[in-house]
Amino acid sequence: MLTSPTTPDTPSKTNKSSTDLVLIWTVLFLLGLGLVMMYSASIAIAEAEQETRSAYYYLEKQGIAILCGVFVGLIIFHLLPMERLRIFCPLLLLGGLALLLLVLVPGVGREINGSYRWIPLGVTNFQPSELIKLLMVIFTADYAVRRHAHLNHLFRGILPVLVILMILAGLLLMQKDYGALFVITLVMVSILFMSGMSLRSFLMLAGMGVILFTLAIWIEPYRMVRIATFMDPWDDPFNKGYQLSHALIAFGLGEWFGVGLGGSVEKLHYLPEAHTDFMLAVLAEELGFLGVATVMVLFASLLLRAFRIGRTAQELGDHFGALVAYGIGTWFALQAFVNMGVNMGLLPTKGLTLPFMSYGGSSMVVCCITIALLLRIDWENRQKPSGRGI
Repeated sequence: MLTSPTTPDTPSKTNKSSTDLVLIWTVLFLLGLGLVMMYSASIAIAEAEQETRSAYYYLEKQGIAILCGVFVGLIIFHLLPMERLRIFCPLLLLGGLALLLLVLVPGVGREINGSYRWIPLGVTNFQPSELIKLLMVIFTADYAVRRHAHLNHLFRGILPVLVILMILAGLLLMQKDYGALFVITLVMVSILFMSGMSLRSFLMLAGMGVILFTLAIWIEPYRMVRIATFMDPWDDPFNKGYQLSHALIAFGLGEWFGVGLGGSVEKLHYLPEAHTDFMLAVLAEELGFLGVATVMVLFASLLLRAFRIGRTAQELGDHFGALVAYGIGTWFALQAFVNMGVNMGLLPTKGLTLPFMSYGGSSMVVCCITIALLLRIDWENRQKPSGRGI
């Protein structure tokens, strides 16, 4: 239970229903299951690096990221009302774009697997594109509220969003982070549509987005290769289709109930990125269909709680909080869907983590902060005269 001194802008410890316990337990289950499976998926890699790293290296770093995320999230939950967040929204977005630009500065950004997405911070690396997902949810929600009367106007409503999206697209594509751009674009369009944009304007914006993504695929040959590999990974299973083919093998080995926790064969240096983008494949092998179904149910629960919190905020007149909650739910559900689709061979490889579960410090910290904001919206709903527990 989150508690703090009883002030107008901070949660009260006397209100027993001041937080959404279903949401909290859902996130805790995701974090717990993710930590166990991430350790299982990474132990072979860690043991192979024992000369320079501990066998528990990835487990320790993931645990520290969770603790940091929870700590920062608690501070934000207690000290950052949503109205105050709206005030700093433009500055936060500018700061996020500056960080994306900083990654591209020679000598500053760090290259991993051919992509420049990280800023070295000594003991760890920070990935600004993870933070920009949250900042764009907040910015789009604020924009939709401020420009609600002009959302269906090309120059006053749609064009400013397109300009910002094009700037963001340029920065992310230079970092080769197509997955982040894909998620951000769909979430932005979804928030604008849920805020009252007409179907005609929505289709116009969506069509421009399709053109943007088609151009992004066309100008980079490796993206065309990924699509061809996705269509038939078995055409070249030892080269371009290697990762996807081994992910599919892992799913097949898991069957209904899995081979048992820790019993995965594919994680033994067969499946690349087993503890990051393709951790779900290891989970499927060890826990089977039952484990994968459990993860799907948990993310469905997270989506429902976010949308219920957003609906309550909307009924209480907090349109900004409602759109932020809708955006958060859409973001997590969409990214989880894409990650699962990639693991199952239903979508081309995107390089997206499974929220709350895959290895990645930046993603984990941002996810925890985002949940803190969602809980803050829920708490503010419950403190209003007509507020209620959900």
